[in-house]
Amino acid sequence: MTVVSTTPRSVAGLGIFTLLTLALLIGLGVWQLQRRTEKHALIAQLTERLAATPETLPSPAQWSMLTPARDEFRRVRFSAAYEQRPDAMVYSSGSAIRDDVSGPGTWAFLPARLPGGETIVINAGFVQNTMQDRGLQDRAVARLVTGAPVTLTGYIRFPESAGALTPRENIAKRLWFTRDHQGIARALGWGEVAPFYIDLETPAPESGIPKPGPLQVHLKDDHLQYAITWFGLAGAVVIAFGVWLKGQRS
Repeated sequence: MTVVSTTPRSVAGLGIFTLLTLALLIGLGVWQLQRRTEKHALIAQLTERLAATPETLPSPAQWSMLTPARDEFRRVRFSAAYEQRPDAMVYSSGSAIRDDVSGPGTWAFLPARLPGGETIVINAGFVQNTMQDRGLQDRAVARLVTGAPVTLTGYIRFPESAGALTPRENIAKRLWFTRDHQGIARALGWGEVAPFYIDLETPAPESGIPKPGPLQVHLKDDHLQYAITWFGLAGAVVIAFGVWLKGQRS
């Protein structure tokens, strides 16, 4: 009968490996708790912005100083007139920040001229199931383009970047898959536009198309569950090492 003894070197080696694993798992758990704190602060900040009384739209001289971290979702009110230019459809499978929007459709993006002559892009609202129906959005948008200034209330938003799997735009159909209002403006000849666009809250057209509306924060918050998972794995590693060590000693 052969007896295999555990050497101090093997115990030390496995002990070091266990400590390193524990440090990694506990570090990941602490990181998730930190992210949870940051996420809660962000949710509170965005909720406050969305519920705030509308401010005056920043002047063009201030536009270059606006940033997503400080100004995304700021609620603003201003006067502008929709321009007689080709509008754009931006496809969406739904909305994470609009409770009243579900299912596929498009956002209606169109330019509007401010009293000072600057052009700002407006996401005038959602049009249900229109990916293949260019005419429906054309007719709905045409009713908005009266040439008269209107008072608009909405939220400052910043452009998105296309992902690796995002379909390419179809300029012939004026159909995009990313909210890149500056790219849309270049492709459709809208001229120079503000570095942000406006998600329209009000007014809503009588027909209800496009459909603007208020935004709400719905950020995913699974960090506590992840932290518990990492800490649980750390505990399991400690128990496994203890069981192994006890078995070797006996």
